[in-house]
Amino acid sequence: MALQNIGASNRNDAFYRYKMPKMVTKTEGKGNGIKTNIVNNVEIAKALARPPSYTTKYFGCELGAQSKFDEKTGTSLVNGAHSTSKLASLLEAFIKRYVQCYGCGNPETEILITKSQMVNLKCAACGFISECDMRDKLTTFILKNPPEAKKGGKDKKAMRRAEKERLKEGEAADEAMKKLKKKGTSNGKEASSKAVKNHSSDEDISPKHDEVADDDEDDDDDGIQWQTDTSREAAEKRMKEQLSAATAELVMLSVKEEEEEKSLVQEIKKFLKKGLPISEFKTFISSLSEPPQDVMDALFNALLDGVVKDFADVVTEKKRYFVAATQEEGSQMLLLNSIGSFFGKKGNEEVGKEVAHVLKALYDVDVIEEEFVLEWYQKGLTGVDKSSPVWKNVKPFAVWLQSADSETEGEEED
Repeated sequence: MALQNIGASNRNDAFYRYKMPKMVTKTEGKGNGIKTNIVNNVEIAKALARPPSYTTKYFGCELGAQSKFDEKTGTSLVNGAHSTSKLASLLEAFIKRYVQCYGCGNPETEILITKSQMVNLKCAACGFISECDMRDKLTTFILKNPPEAKKGGKDKKAMRRAEKERLKEGEAADEAMKKLKKKGTSNGKEASSKAVKNHSSDEDISPKHDEVADDDEDDDDDGIQWQTDTSREAAEKRMKEQLSAATAELVMLSVKEEEEEKSLVQEIKKFLKKGLPISEFKTFISSLSEPPQDVMDALFNALLDGVVKDFADVVTEKKRYFVAATQEEGSQMLLLNSIGSFFGKKGNEEVGKEVAHVLKALYDVDVIEEEFVLEWYQKGLTGVDKSSPVWKNVKPFAVWLQSADSETEGEEED
């Protein structure tokens, strides 16, 4: 079974211990009855410690298609023909929203439903409580179909056993490689010991000579005993070779991701150049098959392509596009994430300071609202990228929003 790391942000970590099976899909039926079967959805859901009905329902919600999970047969079906890559990208979005801890990014979380009917994720690694977006359609489904209640120590033991199984699967490839390396050494030693034993016997050794000869004929190594050089120099050389191969793979994956991102940016820029009505722009954005966050990132990069200063003036000038792209629930948070990513990658201190002006400009034209900005800012301060300089530059605007809110409350009291 092919395995991969859980979470897109960990895909290049060769030592990451949380694994899940790679998705396998199959298109069934034809015409109006065509469906996509996620063949190993049960195994994937088990690795994520989530009911398979959750992932199936999520695919249906995001694709706007009917979906069904059969508890008896373990079959997961989504209406329509959908590529494996498209469903895999949606699965990554599901993992980010409903599996990984919002604080440390660890996938070892448990779904909790509060008394006030909120869906939270409790992290077993850092203890952080993540609040899921209650506007998502899947959260409503989770409230109606809550995960099975835990049964104390027995369930914890089961989780530990499942974790050990995942680790064993991840280490299976390494063990197989070690056995292959040892095979050459053991074959050489075995042939040598047989020869010594045959010559030391007082009986007729001619048959045994034939046996040794047969062994020599079968031995492709021509009697050579393969051994692993365990010297420090050899070990360092092997380590450098392994690191070089891993580094090359990381570089290739990084280049591939950058190319895909640039391709989406170019596609959006090409459409913008046509100067079509904003209604057609909405249709175009909705038709893109990439995950919503990737689309928003590409849109922001396309609209600000080539800009080196006065970013706030540019976003104000192009506000109609931002308004059109933030009509759906959760889209404001996507835009804020794109802004953080855009200015975080710039690496220029002066440019980085403009993030607060951009937020203020979008706030003034009613593209983003105060509550989402403050929520995004607080998550950033406690999130995985909390050391990013973006949050230092956003702080003045966040403080201004909070103080303005306090003044408004004071005036109302008077």
